[in-house]
Amino acid sequence: MADQDKPQLYLITPPTFDLETFPDRIARVLDDHEIACLRLSLATSDEDFVARAADALREIAHRRDVPIVIERHVLLVERLGLDGVHLTDGARSVRKVRKDLGGDAIIGAFCGSSRHEGLSAGEAGADYVAFGPVGASPLGDGTRAETDLFAWWSEMIEVPVVAEGALTPELVAALAPVADFLAIGEEIWCDEEPSGALRALIGNWA
Repeated sequence: MADQDKPQLYLITPPTFDLETFPDRIARVLDDHEIACLRLSLATSDEDFVARAADALREIAHRRDVPIVIERHVLLVERLGLDGVHLTDGARSVRKVRKDLGGDAIIGAFCGSSRHEGLSAGEAGADYVAFGPVGASPLGDGTRAETDLFAWWSEMIEVPVVAEGALTPELVAALAPVADFLAIGEEIWCDEEPSGALRALIGNWA
């Protein structure tokens, strides 16, 4: 449960990146900030690129004792030596994936803004539940995960909760007391200095 004003940071890769340059960029962020988890979140379905990206980022993350999970691709977790998977279909497949990957794997579930879906995912064995987007985004249907959802969850539910999607400094300040993790990705990767952008986004507790 979130009982302090400093949530942990959860880093999300951009949906596409240059394998020649991005590993150095992400390494600098991991060196400058205390990151609890890294999510490989790629838009491509090119298995060769996903595997090469996973190999490169796994080495960087594990060298710094940061676990790395992959979005959606359950079958690649063990094959690529990753720590778990981030599911994007709410609670639907959590129970099966837990059975397939075992008790040590990290399994996260993105549940949009649905309290019911989040509860179901937690009961099915998810290690964390993510809600979002928390900010205004042109993507999706415009539905947002409001701060009061996180406040209720952190007071009532033991399963760690992740806030993600279109974070701003104002939203970070509002969510810090009620979220266990802030998941940050696109907010910083468009900046030439993502580490500095992350520091500016999260404020004084960087």
